[in-house]
Amino acid sequence: MTENFDLFPAEKPSSSGPAAPEKVAAKVQELRARLNRWAHEYYVLDAPTVPDGEYDRVYQQLEALEGAYPALITPDSPTQRVIGAVLDGLAPVRHVVPMLSIHTETDTEASGAQAFDARVRKELKLAESDLPVTYVAEPKFDGLAMSLRYENGRLVQAATRGDGEVGEDVTHNIRTIRQIPLSLHNAPPVLEVRGEVYMRRADFDALNERQREKGEKTFVNPRNAAAGAVRQLDSGMAAQRPLSFFAYGLGAITPAEAGGPVFATHYEVLQALKSWGFPVAAQVRTAQGASELVAFHGEVGASRAQLPYDIDGVVYKVNRLDWQRSLGFKTREPRWAVAHKYPAQEMSTLMEDIDVQVGRTGKLTPVARLAPVFVGGVTVTNATLHNVFEIRKKGVRVGDTVIVRRAGDVIPEVVSRAPGVRPAYVPNFRMPKACPICGSEVVREKGEANHRCTGGLFCAAQRKEAILHFAQRRAMDIEGLGEKLVDQLVDGQVVKVLPDLYRLGLTALAALDRMAEKSAQNVLDALQKSKQTTLPRFLFGLGIRQVGEATAKDLARHFGGLDAIMDASEEQLLLVPDVGPIVAQSIHTFFAQPHNREVVEQLRKPAPDGCGITWEEGAPAERALQVLAGKTVVLTGTLPTLSRDEAKDMLEAAGAKVAGSVSKKTSYVVAGTEAGSKLAKAEELGVPVLDEDGMLALLKGQA
Repeated sequence: MTENFDLFPAEKPSSSGPAAPEKVAAKVQELRARLNRWAHEYYVLDAPTVPDGEYDRVYQQLEALEGAYPALITPDSPTQRVIGAVLDGLAPVRHVVPMLSIHTETDTEASGAQAFDARVRKELKLAESDLPVTYVAEPKFDGLAMSLRYENGRLVQAATRGDGEVGEDVTHNIRTIRQIPLSLHNAPPVLEVRGEVYMRRADFDALNERQREKGEKTFVNPRNAAAGAVRQLDSGMAAQRPLSFFAYGLGAITPAEAGGPVFATHYEVLQALKSWGFPVAAQVRTAQGASELVAFHGEVGASRAQLPYDIDGVVYKVNRLDWQRSLGFKTREPRWAVAHKYPAQEMSTLMEDIDVQVGRTGKLTPVARLAPVFVGGVTVTNATLHNVFEIRKKGVRVGDTVIVRRAGDVIPEVVSRAPGVRPAYVPNFRMPKACPICGSEVVREKGEANHRCTGGLFCAAQRKEAILHFAQRRAMDIEGLGEKLVDQLVDGQVVKVLPDLYRLGLTALAALDRMAEKSAQNVLDALQKSKQTTLPRFLFGLGIRQVGEATAKDLARHFGGLDAIMDASEEQLLLVPDVGPIVAQSIHTFFAQPHNREVVEQLRKPAPDGCGITWEEGAPAERALQVLAGKTVVLTGTLPTLSRDEAKDMLEAAGAKVAGSVSKKTSYVVAGTEAGSKLAKAEELGVPVLDEDGMLALLKGQA
């Protein structure tokens, strides 16, 4: 039955003056409620109750009222989904609760589910006679992970996963997705919803058809099209790409003691998400034990081709939240969840040639050039061969018919040679002895399968990675020199080698995209500040393979100066504590390259001919004189005057190893305010606990 939504005459703006604000405000709220309800029915429930024309008519009424009374416009109004403003850039967002990845079960058969169930039961110490574990089984969407933060019922921020700790603010684009509510009812004051942004296959096909009609570039697959839309700076452009959303979990939320909801199971969380208006996949269900997980994997796999969106597997999660907390995490993955993939899609084609690509880290990768073949939803013309040993193992040569595999958005790879007779003799592929980009020597380290270019500070292929590593906080700490700026500097041929950074001028820097004069000056100031550094920071910043922060500090302590390190033989390098044959070879090889030595000399040569980077060098250290030599120390909590990095540097300078966890081998725990489980573990094991003053006394040899 259709309702009458005509405006009553008193609401229509007229020359005699506006209608009473209370009356207009009430009508605006009524129209918004109806539009939101209809949008939920259409986009989330897929069960519209009014025709499109009726929706459009009411939408136009709301638009007219908001146009007449702009003060009534709110960010969560249906008319405000597409803003269209081009932003300066995507701002970083630190996740309150990290967005961790899920372990992938590579066994695509039934044993993958059985192995996960066995691990869970073992961790929970369940006997064979105990009841089966209850799981929640869900599709694994092939999209882009997203975090939506609501405060007092309104969407205030949307952020990508990023590196799990820090993502990008994409609120302006997420607001264009009709399935995502802009306002919630009966939700806790703080609610962070986790889910997946994706593009339906039909929408993807229609988008590509429009692109072809306009003579513009088409998109490779739905996931890439969705990711590109989410990271657009212009939400008007993003709105032209039809995106969808599924919710599957929670991040930060008002705690129970502050009035937040109480959940016992993950399935209850999903039902709450549905009640708040979020779409949850229809395939989601609980499963008892491994047998039902296997059945779910098979059923969803059988219907995979018929789904309106792409999936590359299913996800199993322990249902009970108290068991999830008990199982905890391993590295950056929860022990209570696993992604169970489906078999990769494979096709055969002709391998026409083999090229070599040089990656950002100097790794040389042989790449097969293929006759075009459609695999996993895309046309593939290149596929990785990984390394020369894989080529030998698979027995493939130019001219062979090969099997190509592509799973999800993983880089296509050549799996094997297809059965059949090779048409003619073709010699085995050999890796080049010189880098195809810069001509530097190519080496393969002992025990390594990969070949690498040794021109790390000189090679154009490694230029961006070298600069970003050099500028990072624990190296030269050049604030403001981020990935987007480095892209412009390198792509524009402004910076070809590291010393070019210190030759940048204000005018040239300010002329770059999204770089105002103030931002440019800040970068120049940071570069100037970085000229006063330490030898360990400089060494670490050079990006020598196998040389991390700890090794850089050990080298500086052992040799005292850079020249001694650069001229050291492998035998001399092996005398440094914790430096083994592979690390020694890597250091020696790096400084044996004339290109690298030239860059280093330019960096430390005094101005105006050089960059003028300086540090205080000292005499070679005697490890026996270090007061904490052989000791292991753990830092926890916030110290009164020292930052965590400052305390770590002081301890390592005294010969201590600074570890991240407490064990029986820990010598001391240094605890500040808000110390947590590490302090409790130390007390349990009887490990000595020091405050900041105690640590300083220990460093002075007074403890």
